[in-house]
Amino acid sequence: MKETSLAFDHRPDPVLGAALREALAGANHSSFVARVTAALAVPPRELHWDVLASWARRGIAAACVAAVGIGLLMAAVPLSAPMDLIASVSGPTAGEIVATVGPPEPGVALAPVGER
Repeated sequence: MKETSLAFDHRPDPVLGAALREALAGANHSSFVARVTAALAVPPRELHWDVLASWARRGIAAACVAAVGIGLLMAAVPLSAPMDLIASVSGPTAGEIVATVGPPEPGVALAPVGER
């Protein structure tokens, strides 16, 4: 699949060429030098990476302070005894169930039918 684009034109652009000649080869060379010198004297903008780096320093310091605070808080709170997970989930063993089952009451099994 071929992209449709404008064909490359090797000839110079007359509009851009005229604007560049007017800006760079003006009659007043000293005013051009003064503009370039003034543009170079402007302090550079702070890059976004510099801003993020300054935030990261503060963020790392805040995270360290928070970690120390949480560690001190957890050290001050007494811990309860750990719960035995197996004992809390498991039920009685088969031996305990068999041992607790007793024989039936003889009076219930041998009761006369009319006495109920």
